[in-house]
Amino acid sequence: MKVEAGQVAESIPQERSSRRIFRDETLLVLGLSLGASGVSALISFVGSVTRPGGLKDQAATLNASAAPGRPWLDLAWQLFGITTSLIPVLLVAHFLIREGRSLRILGFDRTRPWSDLGRGAAIAAVIGSTGIAFYLAARGLGFNLTVVPEALPDVWWKYPVLILSAAQNAVLEEVIVVGYLLRRLDQLGWSPTAALVGSSVLRGSYHLYQGIGGFVGNMVMGVVFVWLYRRWGRVGPLVVAHTLLDIGAFVGYALLAGKVDWLPTA
Repeated sequence: MKVEAGQVAESIPQERSSRRIFRDETLLVLGLSLGASGVSALISFVGSVTRPGGLKDQAATLNASAAPGRPWLDLAWQLFGITTSLIPVLLVAHFLIREGRSLRILGFDRTRPWSDLGRGAAIAAVIGSTGIAFYLAARGLGFNLTVVPEALPDVWWKYPVLILSAAQNAVLEEVIVVGYLLRRLDQLGWSPTAALVGSSVLRGSYHLYQGIGGFVGNMVMGVVFVWLYRRWGRVGPLVVAHTLLDIGAFVGYALLAGKVDWLPTA
């Protein structure tokens, strides 16, 4: 079929408009979520390296109490924080629906639960063991703060909240930093290599509050996760793996802190 010159000319502004919309959407999503977290982590890191004393003598605390001594109010704040942190994922879903798609296009659905679970567990087993060794080495060399994965009071909701926090982190990071970001960067004309670097550096950036070790370790993890996503076309296994890794870190620390010599505590 013959294409008129006017049709070609008309399609060019439409394509530019679509790319501008995708760019603006991506910046908004990142500005409301992990992009802002990256800036915050950088500011925190600058504060840590300019503070007297070494990095390993300072602590980065996750999952801290929001209302010490008031467990019910603390629980309300914990659930509020977990819930509102997932709003950017809903925004991503909204943008995909406007595009005529859904989160299924990213492989975030329940169509392959056992495959996602098996692959995710295998990833977590490999990355978990190497991650702990890397953290201990980085801290020992003075490149990392002492990470305190949880500092919640000993109340009945402690472990359920830690598990929910782990799942929230996994969904937020893998849907946005891997699935959504790679899709948008592809649509914006980035090469696969540039998109891999962009996603991985972003993942490392919002862990910079932990120190250089946190940045490098998570950037490497980002490279692995992007490669696996390109191979499988699904963020489901990555969400499972990330959830298991964070559950291991949060719950494991709660159970082992002060009881084993090899685990640093603040």
